[in-house]
This record gives sequence, structure tokens and C-alpha cells, in this order.
Amino acid sequence: MYPWDTINPRRDSTIRLIHECVRRGFDVAVTTPSNLTIRDSKTYSYCNTIINPDKVSAAMTSFYKNTSFRRGMRELKCFDVIFMRDNPPLDPLVLNFLDSIKDETFIVNAIRGLREANNKIYTAAYHDPEHELIPATHVSKNIDYLLKVIHESENDKMIMKPLDGYGGSGVIIIERSAMQNIRSLLEFYIKKSNGESNYVILQDYVEGAENGDVRVLMLNGKPIGALRRRPAQGDVRSNISAGGSVEQYKLTKDEKQFCKKIGKKLVNDGIYFAGLDIISGKLIEVNVLSPGTITDINRLNNTKLQIKIINFLEKAIREQKTLESNNY
Repeated sequence: MYPWDTINPRRDSTIRLIHECVRRGFDVAVTTPSNLTIRDSKTYSYCNTIINPDKVSAAMTSFYKNTSFRRGMRELKCFDVIFMRDNPPLDPLVLNFLDSIKDETFIVNAIRGLREANNKIYTAAYHDPEHELIPATHVSKNIDYLLKVIHESENDKMIMKPLDGYGGSGVIIIERSAMQNIRSLLEFYIKKSNGESNYVILQDYVEGAENGDVRVLMLNGKPIGALRRRPAQGDVRSNISAGGSVEQYKLTKDEKQFCKKIGKKLVNDGIYFAGLDIISGKLIEVNVLSPGTITDINRLNNTKLQIKIINFLEKAIREQKTLESNNY
């Protein structure tokens, strides 16, 4: 995950998952990608293992402040579950470290799924020729090609965003009425000072985007919670980290059917826990590394999604161990 000291306990989703595990008496450790180590061909990490208290505070801020750790190297295959909760973009080397234990430990999300879905190319590569699920999407670092896409688009507006951004960073609307500025803008997004270059995404503007999006949390292919995010005044981004607000939301029958279609592919790809961003019945993004909004969905609906998530993990481990014992 991201560093422990960067957590805001009032809003953070990851600490709610950790709290639920500690509440159940599990052996819980946290670590960051930079602490991964291979020793004698075995994968370890320098971990902060939580010292389980006699009584676990129900208040998240108190739990966070009073958590104490035992520090040391731990072999990762000794854990039943590894929950990937780092912020994107994902360093692909992290997956190389975990390859050696992927058949011995239940990893959320699965290594193969993270390889395919850890950036915005995942949705862009969906086979959806009629654009029933995904708005027309283009990914490139070729400026002339991207300019051609904008010129040929039937829409006056498109969304542009960096491939490896998160939390709404770098998301802007471009309009054909401002074509004289777009080449310069593309150069700014694509060209790095060190001579390398970034990929950008161009996506058809979906009508209704100005009213925000719907965030749906998916667990094992099914929606377990949702909310509506509204952008701040004068902003196109509805991300909470970008100043957006949230409202209670109940999925429609059509949206549930939509989630079912997407969920089937997610599970097939080893994506057990994800956040979908939906606008007007179109899938805009799939967040597979550290989807948030658990705290807000809990508050708006008087629920605790972390209980459902950890229940799923316990069930998955029980089934895995039963299968292993039957094979002996």
C-alpha cells in the first residue's frame, strides 16, 4: 500500500479493510512496494506487522493513532492474502516480485489481472465496436494521429487525460473551437523534459458528464455499493480528491445489468475488487489498484462494506484450502 503515515483515517478506505482484519484477530502486516526483497530465491518484504491490541477501538481515528507495529522481514507466501492497495501507476517490477508466490497466496487483484488492468488502456481495449459499453477511446503518444482524431470526431468536445493519472489529475475537456491551442497542449502532455514521452487518452465526451459520474464498487463481479459524484463548480472532474461532492445513489435495473456484463469480464481477468466509473450508461474507467469511496458509501448508506469484502476473502481462502486438501 501507500505509506501508513499518509493515511487520513477519516476518509481512507484501506484503513477500514485493515481495521476489519485486526478486529477479527488476523495477523496483519502492511508494507510498501519499495520494501520488496528476494532472498535465496524467496520473496520477502520489510513489513510493519500490527500488534493486535486487547481491545480494538471502533473509532477509526483512534485505531489509527494507537496502532503499534513490530518491524521485520517476512516471507510473503506465508500470508493467506495479499491485498494490493498502492496508488497508481503500478511499477511492473512489483508484479515480477509477486510472480513467485501467485500460486501459493490469494492476491487481490490477481497478478494477471493487474498486468492487464492497472492503467486506463484496459477499458480502451474492450471489444465494443458499437460503443455500447465504452465511449470511443484512443490511446497514443503520436501527436499527428491525435490531432487527426480530434479533427475527424463528430463531437465538438472530447476528454483528454494522461494514461497513468489517478484521482482526476490531468483530466480536461478539449474543444474543436480551440484547435489552435491543441497541438501545444498535446506536446505539454506527451513530451517529458528527459526526452521520453507519455501516452495520453482521448475519449468521446459523454453527455451528462457535467453532472458527474456514478462510482460503483464491484466485488467478485457484483456491485456491493455505489454513489454519485458531483464535480465542483467550474470543474469537469467529479473525483472527491479533486473537490467533488458525493450523494447517495441506487443503481437502476439497467445499471445493474450493465455491471453484470462488466463484472463477468473482471472475474475472468482476476479482478475481484474494482471501482467502476460510469456516466450515462458508459464505462469511463475501471480502477483496480486502490479504489476508494468505501468510507463515503458506508456513511451514506449506514453500512460497512469492509465486512462484505473481508467475508469474501475468508470464503475464498476456505475454498482454496478445501480444494488443496482434496487434491492430496
